Parts: sequence; C-alpha cells; structure tokens
Amino acid sequence: MIHEGWHGRFYEDFEVGDVYRHPLGRTIIGTDNIWFTLLTQNTAPVHFDHFYARQTSFGKPLVDSTFTLALVTGQSVTDISQNVFANLGWDEVLLPQPVFEGDTIYSQSEVLSKRASESRHNVGIVQVKTTGFNQDGTVVITFKRTIMVYKRGQGPEIPRPHLSEAPAHRTGTSAGEE
Repeated sequence: MIHEGWHGRFYEDFEVGDVYRHPLGRTIIGTDNIWFTLLTQNTAPVHFDHFYARQTSFGKPLVDSTFTLALVTGQSVTDISQNVFANLGWDEVLLPQPVFEGDTIYSQSEVLSKRASESRHNVGIVQVKTTGFNQDGTVVITFKRTIMVYKRGQGPEIPRPHLSEAPAHRTGTSAGEE
C-alpha cells in the first residue's frame, strides 16, 4: 500500500492555540556562520574573526542573528508555510540569549490568529509565534510571523507522479553502455 507523504497545512488546518513542534533540529557549525555572514556582507568581526571574538565578553564567535532567524523560519516551513502564497512579515523578533557555533537549535510555533483574506478568495492569513531554543532548552529567538496560506484545493498543484509513471531506473550499467 502506498501512503502519501506530508504535504503541509492549508488554511483550514490551522486552529488558534495549536502548537506545532517542528521535527528537525540543526547543529550550527563554524562554516555555516562564516559563510552566511560573508554572503550577507555582515562585516561585524564578532561573527567570523575568532581572535577578535575571544576579546569580547562572549569569548568566542557569535552566530549571526539573521542566520538564527532564517534557520528557525526554515524549520517551521514543514508545519506552517509549506503551502504559502506569500510571507507577509516578521514582527517582534527578540534574541534573549546568544547562539554559538556548536549549538543545536530546535523550534516550535503557536497559532495566534487566522482569518480569511479580504482581497483573495483562495487564501487565508495566519499569524504564528515561533520560538527557537538550544540543546539545553534555552530560548534563543522568538518572533511573530504572518503568512498568506492557500485554502485546500486552491493553490498550485505539485506534480507527484506515481512510481508506475516514473522513468525506469536502470541498474548494473555504466554511462555509455547499452
């Protein structure tokens, strides 16, 4: 028997007060922090200069806070915005504790509100509060996020071919062999 995988929530699936514990944690390594910092042109040396960071009160590099925001947002996609029409924004982003290289970040989101869109019949507007915490359970980030999410059957279809429709997979031959 074939069972379909998880395809995310639609507007009708959200209930105010529900809490979704997002399934994946992520350990942040130095390369994540340095690459993200440099890709976003953040020149604060506390993120990528270990000599400089050792001289701060933290004594080691801080993870770029926008990386933490992006990571925790990404962790929530499976439960919150897999079927998003548009991300409308983040509000009240708070960073109560620092994140360091080697920390593992987990997250969860609580549904704060939902309403049908007044301008688009095929979507609803959902607001959640997402909390990210480290391996010790210390809260490292909180934010409110507002999204427009498709109503069931109102969004684009994602092609999901059945195995019998998928191209045949050949084994035991090398490239160029026939």
